[in-house]
Amino acid sequence: MRLAIAASLRGDGFAVDSAATLPDADLAIAVNSYDCVVFDRLFRGGDALDYVRDRRSAGWLVPVVFVSALGDIDDQIAGLAYGDYVVKPFAMAELIVRVRTMARPMPTVLPGVKTCGDLKLDPARRDVRRGGVLLTLTPKEFEALDELLSHEGAVVSRRALIERCWPDPPEENALHQLIAGLRRKLRRPEMIHNVRGEGYRIAPA
Repeated sequence: MRLAIAASLRGDGFAVDSAATLPDADLAIAVNSYDCVVFDRLFRGGDALDYVRDRRSAGWLVPVVFVSALGDIDDQIAGLAYGDYVVKPFAMAELIVRVRTMARPMPTVLPGVKTCGDLKLDPARRDVRRGGVLLTLTPKEFEALDELLSHEGAVVSRRALIERCWPDPPEENALHQLIAGLRRKLRRPEMIHNVRGEGYRIAPA
């Protein structure tokens, strides 16, 4: 069923990733940005409804379509609280219409998303992209970038960055090393600039 659904969605023009277990799906969701996720309720590794419920409580907003042999009205109502719900057996054309409806384009910039040129940081998802490419940052790199983007174009003092990234005084040159690593991951052209004697600022490349 999983392979058939993936093939049908691809045939209708969707880009599709497929996962056989709930942990595999969780990993894919953690590292990719999806317009819609299709879950079988009885997933290998757990109940997908419990997984989605937990993710929603943490602010995860990606639309979901459940497919399930659990067709009792209570099961359907439980699923509809978190997404769409399709009871097996179903016509593949119906599922495609449901997915297309749920995956309608969202606004380019969501509330709370911070941008600077082709750089985009989503605090809710802790998702950073440059030129559409997902970047993998450490927690401290993320916090430093978030602080810089909160004051785009203005100088952020070294002290403000240190207080944001370290609960206790860090080792000497820790901030310098942190910014150097962040610059490497952001790639060229350079966006983070050193302001001698004051701190750092970020501006579109």
